[in-house]
Amino acid sequence: MSIYRVHFTWKEKQVLLKARSLDLTHPYFVSIKDLVFTKTSRLVIDPTEDELVKEFGGSDHLMIPFQSVIMIEEIMDENPEAGTMKLFNG
Repeated sequence: MSIYRVHFTWKEKQVLLKARSLDLTHPYFVSIKDLVFTKTSRLVIDPTEDELVKEFGGSDHLMIPFQSVIMIEEIMDENPEAGTMKLFNG
């Protein structure tokens, strides 16, 4: 099963989100569906990861402008639930 890692700029920060579905047919947007977040069962929560889950966790469908996208990677992942996301301060 393919997982897409989408690197983009959001609130002047570089963000990485993982998703199972990606559509590039929209004229000015990258369409992202089925976001993959790390299931947290830890006592210590990563604040940057928590911020992204709060912001995007309830979204079924994201439309990100092409000019905000830095890179899109397609990876083969046998366990998509084990995906991670990071907020890059750059």
